[in-house]
Amino acid sequence: MKQSILGLCLLIFVVTLSYAQDYQTYDEGIAKFRAQDYDAVIDLFSGMLAKPDRNKRYDEDLYFYRGQSYYFKGKTEDALADLDKALELNHFNKAVINWFKARCYDKKANAGQAESYYKEAVGYAANNKKVSAQILADRAQFYARQGKQEEANADLALAKSLDPNNAELAKTNLTTSKTPATTRGAEDKKSTQVIVKSNNNQKDVKKDTPVNTKPTQQQTTQQQTTQVQQQVTEPSSTANTALISSLASTYKDEKRYALVIGNSSYNNAVGILKNPVNDATDVSTELRKSDFEVQLLTNATYVQMREAMRKFQEKLVNGPKDQTVGLFYYAGHGVQYQDENYLVPVDANVQYEDDIARMCFPVQKMVLANMERSNSRMNIVILDACRNNPFPAATRSVSQGLGEMKRARGSFIAYATAPGSVASDGVGRNGLYTQELLKALRKPGLTIEQVFKDVRMNVLRLSGEKQFTWDSSNIVGEFYFKF
Repeated sequence: MKQSILGLCLLIFVVTLSYAQDYQTYDEGIAKFRAQDYDAVIDLFSGMLAKPDRNKRYDEDLYFYRGQSYYFKGKTEDALADLDKALELNHFNKAVINWFKARCYDKKANAGQAESYYKEAVGYAANNKKVSAQILADRAQFYARQGKQEEANADLALAKSLDPNNAELAKTNLTTSKTPATTRGAEDKKSTQVIVKSNNNQKDVKKDTPVNTKPTQQQTTQQQTTQVQQQVTEPSSTANTALISSLASTYKDEKRYALVIGNSSYNNAVGILKNPVNDATDVSTELRKSDFEVQLLTNATYVQMREAMRKFQEKLVNGPKDQTVGLFYYAGHGVQYQDENYLVPVDANVQYEDDIARMCFPVQKMVLANMERSNSRMNIVILDACRNNPFPAATRSVSQGLGEMKRARGSFIAYATAPGSVASDGVGRNGLYTQELLKALRKPGLTIEQVFKDVRMNVLRLSGEKQFTWDSSNIVGEFYFKF
């Protein structure tokens, strides 16, 4: 009996060590990909895929990045095989996969297949203007080489309208020469920069930047708040207009980034949810109207959530100091376990309690901690995840609802219901909490506290005082979604 227990402990230790090594190799491979060291990416990820005891959650990303690396090394057949495998594993970035398949067939001088996959890529990228612009600009060059000048001009014009601030795109001109697809090495090298930065389109920040003697965003905001308080006793439409104009001027250079996730398609054991994908999609639309650059994920796996978080944090790190705001929104299953709140990916297969920490996404350690380690002046976290325990058969130590978290510096955390309570999924297109959040986000001139107070009043009224939303804040200064 003791030998059996010892053997089991040893097995668990070996598997845990192997998974930790996979994580390190994966991160190293991503870094090599961004550095355009494609040979290293191929070696690292091929080594991971060859391991029978690997963490297979990474497979879709391994094939995704190795496929692109093969393309850049001119190995189109290997690239196509990996990209097909990534699609088979349901990788979320189908726009980029189909784009690279189009480029592979272009290199193989198969114009018909290339055009078909370009069309697929454009369709999948419809909700992402920057990626759409990149694909359209690339297809414009493809059309030009095929002698389809009218289609090429239309694609390039649309690309420039979708991403008007892209300096490289603005300088792009069409080439009418029918360059053989297999000899466009220089063009592919240039495209590498676009691919790698497609979700991280930041200007380089110089390290030797002179000290800024102007008031910080926080100081200026506090001055504007004082103006608001002074003018409350003297209501005037002219004064209000001037104040709003002043506030808009203060925030005009602010960079706003959001990561929005909605998980609905869980297996039957966990429990399918009706609203989260709709909730996340609609919140993304509303945030874009408030000048947020949004990264949207629906029905995301653990690896997809981790990769999206990495890109999101990178945006916040590279944003201007005191002029960057980060917002994280999640709708789906969530659990509270051992003083941590976990978000449940759609591929979570929790059989035992300790599976939660390995297969679910920790909010305090991964979301808040990464947002705090950045240049953001304010971190907003909105969790519509306070539903019933999705793992009742496997867990007894899981607490009901979500727990209140330690507040990170400059953070505002909003919960769909009070700590330890649960909220329903809703009966309409959206859950009750997100339904009222969307309405409040559309109201101009409300501070962030006023927005969520408005949400709380309406949710409480519409639920018959059964659902009481909860906010936790230690922010300094003001924030307006709409002026």
